[in-house]
Amino acid sequence: MVISKKPLHFIVALLVSVLPLLTFANSSDSTVVHTEAVHTEVEAQHSEEPKDLKTEIKEFINHHLLDSYDFHLFSWEDDSKVEHHVGFPLPVILVDNGVQFFMSSKFHHGESVAESNGNFYKLYHGKIYKTDAQGTISYDADHHATNPKPLDFSITKNVFMMFLVGVLMLWLFSSLAKSYAKNGGIATGAGRFFEPIILYIRDDIAIPNIGHKNYKKYMSYLLTIFFFIWFLNMFGLTPLGVNVTGNIAITAGLAILTYLITTFTANKNYWGHIFWMPGVPTPMKIILAPIELLGTIIKPFSLMIRLYANIVAGHVVLMSIIGLMFIFKNWLGSSLSFFLAFALSLLEILVAALQAYIFTMLSALYFGAANEEHHHEEGHH
Repeated sequence: MVISKKPLHFIVALLVSVLPLLTFANSSDSTVVHTEAVHTEVEAQHSEEPKDLKTEIKEFINHHLLDSYDFHLFSWEDDSKVEHHVGFPLPVILVDNGVQFFMSSKFHHGESVAESNGNFYKLYHGKIYKTDAQGTISYDADHHATNPKPLDFSITKNVFMMFLVGVLMLWLFSSLAKSYAKNGGIATGAGRFFEPIILYIRDDIAIPNIGHKNYKKYMSYLLTIFFFIWFLNMFGLTPLGVNVTGNIAITAGLAILTYLITTFTANKNYWGHIFWMPGVPTPMKIILAPIELLGTIIKPFSLMIRLYANIVAGHVVLMSIIGLMFIFKNWLGSSLSFFLAFALSLLEILVAALQAYIFTMLSALYFGAANEEHHHEEGHH
């Protein structure tokens, strides 16, 4: 594996990890306000209503798909009906009257109000709102919270996993590069497993789709995006309960990177075919040019939706099948659900690599189209 010394390659690799993190909540306008007491009474009435098992399973699946401010591994109730949670908190970083920094354990899983430098915050439906010492939440006519939301740069579960994968990739491939230098270009250890994958991306994805002339300047990005998506997908199959690539903000950030690289590295022939289309009658060019321009946006949009939808669907189906074991409550139905969930888990391992491959392959196709040379096929008259 050849490590490029061009600073552009380093910047691209850094953006892969940083750009998806730049998503935060904006404050909303206040409208008609209801009192917290009324809402508390409504919530108390709902909490008294018994939930059936199917509803609990749905809520658990929805909770798994969402991002959170801490890692929650599991919980249990003791004989006194006190619930105990096992996990670890993450840093909360808010921009509100300066920078507020504290650990998410202050929220006590949303049950308490967190105080920082005289400011009070409450975790409500997975979002942080500014409130008072009593944790008052105001609502509009549609029962949406109207409390201001501070600028949120917290290290959530998804952000933590992206940093972890970034560090893992940096350590792994730095070690691989060092092993090449020490052993005369021969990989050792884990490098023997990853070397064929790197060569496959170069020889079967980059070169055929981009060409020998231009493929090298895209290799850093293609390798980074493949292993970044693949590792995150694999971590999503662990008991850690992470769903990073099932977050549309993350897949949107990755798709935007592909779009920006395609746009800013495209040659004049690429833009000439979009806006002028040689050989097409002039009236048709006026109609087709906006459509072609829109196509440049639709392509990365399809990347975003494809990765997001496949990962979310896999998590929902797998956890739904696991939930069937608790619904059947008999040895036959539960056993069938277990073996079906096991088989689907093996399939999800394949899907984790397949989605990384598809994203990398399509990105290479877009890069190749952006660098396609003009072929003089017109006959000489």
